[in-house]
Amino acid sequence: MVSKKNIAAVLAVSVAQVLPASLWASSEGSVRVEHLGTNNTLVRVVGEGDMLLFPVQESIDDARVNVLVDGKLDRTLNVRLAKSKVDYSVPFDLTPYKGKDVVLNIVTSQGRANVREAKEDACWSNIVVTDTFPVENREKYRPAFHHTPLYGWMNDPNGMFYKDGVWHLYYQWNPYGSKWQNLAWGHSTSPDLVNWTHHKAAIEPDGLGMIFSGSSALDPGNTAGFGEDAVVALYTSADVSQMQSLAWSKDNGATFTKFPGNPVITLESEARDPNMFWNKETGKWNLLLAHALEHEMLVFSSPDLKTWTLESAFGKGLGAQDGVWECPDLFKLPVDGTGEEKWVLLCNLNPGGPFGGSATQYFIGDFDGKTFTADTLADGTVPTKWLDHGKDHYATVSWSDAPDSRRTVIGWMSNWQYAAEVPTMQFRSANTLPREIGLYRAADGQVYASSTPSPELEAMRGTVVASAKSFKATSKPRVFRLPQANDGICEILLDIDSDKASDVELLLANDAGDKVAMTYSPASGTISMDRRESGIVDFSQDFPAVTSAPVHDSGTLSLRIFVDRSSIELFENRGRVAMTNLVFPTKPYTTLSIRTADKQARITNLKIYSLNPSASL
Repeated sequence: MVSKKNIAAVLAVSVAQVLPASLWASSEGSVRVEHLGTNNTLVRVVGEGDMLLFPVQESIDDARVNVLVDGKLDRTLNVRLAKSKVDYSVPFDLTPYKGKDVVLNIVTSQGRANVREAKEDACWSNIVVTDTFPVENREKYRPAFHHTPLYGWMNDPNGMFYKDGVWHLYYQWNPYGSKWQNLAWGHSTSPDLVNWTHHKAAIEPDGLGMIFSGSSALDPGNTAGFGEDAVVALYTSADVSQMQSLAWSKDNGATFTKFPGNPVITLESEARDPNMFWNKETGKWNLLLAHALEHEMLVFSSPDLKTWTLESAFGKGLGAQDGVWECPDLFKLPVDGTGEEKWVLLCNLNPGGPFGGSATQYFIGDFDGKTFTADTLADGTVPTKWLDHGKDHYATVSWSDAPDSRRTVIGWMSNWQYAAEVPTMQFRSANTLPREIGLYRAADGQVYASSTPSPELEAMRGTVVASAKSFKATSKPRVFRLPQANDGICEILLDIDSDKASDVELLLANDAGDKVAMTYSPASGTISMDRRESGIVDFSQDFPAVTSAPVHDSGTLSLRIFVDRSSIELFENRGRVAMTNLVFPTKPYTTLSIRTADKQARITNLKIYSLNPSASL
């Protein structure tokens, strides 16, 4: 339980369970309910407490909750207030309103024959004021070593920066339910990219609308005039229209002050997700803005983060064009093994991914501070390249000001095809593992982005529960046991020498019949992951799938595979393959089986590690 004096601690727990309000020891008369009609009800807060609990039923349409403080409208929320049952409850913070009159003017959309019927809705007897809030995790599929929101809905990561040894992660957050709505910037921090502390929302909706995605950066030169130690954020204000707004923080990103001259960028068409960086080569700020419906990125420049000049547009007719373009990022990296440097432009789109739904594509090219020019193939066309070849890797963006010139990224580990339907309720969605982006030139002459797990993840490694220095894989499966601790979470490493082999299959399975097959095919130069029988798959027709990725180099294939409670992430050891897929096994996977279809393959350096996330602290 969390005390009245420490509501902030509620938001500083890495995992939590939000229980139905009927399980709470609520105080009698903490609210007074007055029904005004079949679809309009007043709820007066008359009891003392730090939190008001909203009872939620996921299958119900949103109710509009106007929060009146001393008779004035303070904010408007959209909450799926329970009608026939309470799935869970979520807290609304009352601490800013101490000593004031708080009244909720609630408008529901569910049809009712009369007021008597409206009074029977489950929400009215389950709205309570309380000083305590349980935080035990009761979700079967909450990841053990991936970032998740404390409760509620999460989508795009955004606004990330590194400062004074702390990684700051912001994200699109609805604290009042586990479906998309009420978007604010949630905020978590970590010293190690594994263990996360949750904080109160950093930027909340206002008169310009919800707070959509954006970016943050340190401004040591005080170009914006907010102070040399300021963290500056640009985000999309989204209501009827989308516009770009500015805010700054003087307390290392805990709270932000919104610029009184907002919005700072307005357009006549839909644009969002501003991503900014200081360009040392030009001595100005650059900003990429997703011109979503036009399938292009707009490039801006500014001397002070307040006044922006449109310089160019990139992307019309290039790359994947089937869905809206979102969440851009632009940065320069060296090409491994050469003296060359190239610019990488990340472009997330939905739909249009290689296996349906949302995904992250990227372009390699050059940038002069005004115009991005993409590299082409020999025939002059711009190739489409994917950062991850799974179904569940989207909205990928990087931390600004990362140490040691690292380009560290993280994505949203879900897909818009089914994100609101996955079998979790206390929370919805996790982030991918953090990854380091590099560049390499492949045998086809093209420059590609590599994606390797961040080095901090190695500190999670515990006991080696299975190992094999070398063995021949044949048509008879070689079986290894996965760890039992923490629901079988583990890291698997192995090398595959398949010069004389047909397809090599790695099979994760349990005794309930759930299985995930990962198959390396030397003949086609691909590696695939089949989750069609991985466990619970029937919540969406788009979830059962086989995903595949090209393997650019022949010879020995070195793999790293991370298995969490509801995800599998596969990497080629140098990052030249990345594949992220959600899974929801009815029971944890317990075995890894390795076999070939007919000819032999040699497996070397196999190790299966148990993982202990807290060990990295």
